[in-house]
Amino acid sequence: MTEGCDPVNRLFYCDLTALPQGLEGFRGREEMLPFQKLIDNFEAQYDLVANDGTLFTFRTNKNAPRYKLVRVDLMQPEAWSDIIGESEKDVLESACCVNGNQLLLSYLSDVKYVLQIRDLQSGNLLHDLPIDIGSVSGISGKREDKEIFIGFTSFLTPGIIYRCNLDVEKPELVVFRETVVPGFDRTEFEAKQVFITSKDGTQIPMFIVSKKDIALDGSHPALLYGYGGFNISITPNFSVGRIVISRHLGAVFAIANIRGGGEYGEEWHKAGSLAKKQNCFDDFISAAEFLVSEGYTQPKKLCIEGGSNGGLLVAACTNQRPDLFGCSLAHVGVMDMLRFHKFTIGHAWTTDYGSSDKEEEFHWLIKYSPLHNVKIPWDKPGQNLQYPAIMLLTADHDDRVVPLHSLKLLATMQYVLCKSVESSPQTNPIIGRIDTKSGHGAGRPTQKLIDEAADRYAFMAKVVGASWID
Repeated sequence: MTEGCDPVNRLFYCDLTALPQGLEGFRGREEMLPFQKLIDNFEAQYDLVANDGTLFTFRTNKNAPRYKLVRVDLMQPEAWSDIIGESEKDVLESACCVNGNQLLLSYLSDVKYVLQIRDLQSGNLLHDLPIDIGSVSGISGKREDKEIFIGFTSFLTPGIIYRCNLDVEKPELVVFRETVVPGFDRTEFEAKQVFITSKDGTQIPMFIVSKKDIALDGSHPALLYGYGGFNISITPNFSVGRIVISRHLGAVFAIANIRGGGEYGEEWHKAGSLAKKQNCFDDFISAAEFLVSEGYTQPKKLCIEGGSNGGLLVAACTNQRPDLFGCSLAHVGVMDMLRFHKFTIGHAWTTDYGSSDKEEEFHWLIKYSPLHNVKIPWDKPGQNLQYPAIMLLTADHDDRVVPLHSLKLLATMQYVLCKSVESSPQTNPIIGRIDTKSGHGAGRPTQKLIDEAADRYAFMAKVVGASWID
């Protein structure tokens, strides 16, 4: 049983062996199963890993923001013990029981995945499973299985499924299936990770992908992507669209792992939520400044992109630093921070944002709400600024972040910044793209995905002055 969007849940159990007729005895009856309360508060998250009778193993963030494994006997529910303690730095992303009494653990270490095999009873390390820098996209294996399958992807790897036989002295990952993209040669590109210093001195990881051996002379178009919310980690993944703009537009693309996400556990998440939400914007702005100062690009060639909470990120940063960007692409963004909780599922996001119904939290939100912070940048003495070119993307059937967010911001920007087509200092376009028969993004047909990617990256190419390279 969960609450809001925080990583917390309550935990109940029912002993089916204690029911004389099992579940069949409840068929046609209105009474509830006799559930027992094991955890009856929303203080932490508990994920079941394995059990032997009444002895249960859980993955939890109880007093462990980077997660650990604990064990409890339901016959003694007050006595919990640690099986694998919290790492000093790495986040325990998942744990599953395989090959009898072995655990396959997946850690996130500086936004790179690490795999380990450990003993279920003692927690002792049995084997490391070396894997390239990238993301584990899925693990398939049950407790009775001696063979497991692991999905993997990275910025330059479309997709690999590894097979691993655990019933040998030294298990190894062997390629079982690999996705091949015709015409894509990974040796033409390079991906690296850097750490940048944010406004308050915090070190922020960022991945940068580009063609090999580019000159750092500020001449390249660049795309900077971010999210920074709801304990969601943005890890390396393959994107055909980004590879296309890198190969054919000469663009550099970067992923900033800003605070608010889950890259370093719950503390990293909390450092970018509620009263500390401004940290997300400071981190993202620092990432953009790094790309400029290190010669990857220049402000007029720099495009920022994000969706949903990332759309909020892009819009807030555009308001705060319109001089730093040449293009902004904000997908299905949460733009009205004073009323988001009044529509569809928005009330669940108050765990990350707060609520304007509370006076203290109202003052957090009004400071960065995109809709309420559109200001004329050229009014300041000695500054000849305008907003970058902006595309706000939404969909007519988005029932998660309802279209009114993007539509209200679009109307506000056009009203404040473009009062006169003939004489307004705002000459960069501010437009909306409204998809039809579509929602928040998931589950769209391939053709819709292609059409949208073509529109937004063509817009980007036009406004940052990028030319097609065969």
